[in-house]
Amino acid sequence: MISSFFHTFFYQPLYNGLILLIDFLPWFDVGIIVVLFTIIIKMVLFPLSRKSLHAQQKLKILEPKISEIKGKIKDQQAQAEQIIALYKENGVNPFMSILLAFIQFPIIFALYFIFAQSGLPSVDTGILYSFVGIPQNLNMIFLGIFDVTKNSLILAVIVGVSSFFQMRISLPAPAPGVQENELAKSMRVQMKYILPVMMGFFAYQISSAVSLYWATSNLFTIGQEMLLKRKPKE
Repeated sequence: MISSFFHTFFYQPLYNGLILLIDFLPWFDVGIIVVLFTIIIKMVLFPLSRKSLHAQQKLKILEPKISEIKGKIKDQQAQAEQIIALYKENGVNPFMSILLAFIQFPIIFALYFIFAQSGLPSVDTGILYSFVGIPQNLNMIFLGIFDVTKNSLILAVIVGVSSFFQMRISLPAPAPGVQENELAKSMRVQMKYILPVMMGFFAYQISSAVSLYWATSNLFTIGQEMLLKRKPKE
């Protein structure tokens, strides 16, 4: 059962936003609406995404200094204090990426529940806001090819491939002179190669609508990071 908090602050607003967009653009199928809806969500989250990317860039610049601290100071508590002081001195928030992930995961779950349990193409009028109209006809076939209420192997592959390239851009090689330990190398390999496969597999188990959101979000993030990385913020 969806919790009251999740329902009030994620499920219901996203459901209403989706239905509002469908009603406002009745000539588009629901799949196209999901793509447009995803872009709108990503644009809303763009300021936070930009801060997260800038934090990653600064962390990469600070990697040699962090490695130096770890080499000089063996006491774990003193080491952590020095690294935190280094972060503060350079205005770096190492938890920005985690914060962004925490925001996006409830959105993915909300979309999953919307398409898995809401009964679309039937509209749940009981949770609509007063200003949201009820669409008369919902075309659930994306571009005349995929039923967005069912799974799709093609979209699952796109999710996996786009996740791979997103990870490749988001997890660049260590800065020159920085030696990664075996655990860090193993995690990097898993993030780059194993996680995208898992994402593709999971995407095949869920509706195409959620896969569309996932794939569009990945492609948007890839373009966003390529654009922002052209002018790294010092």
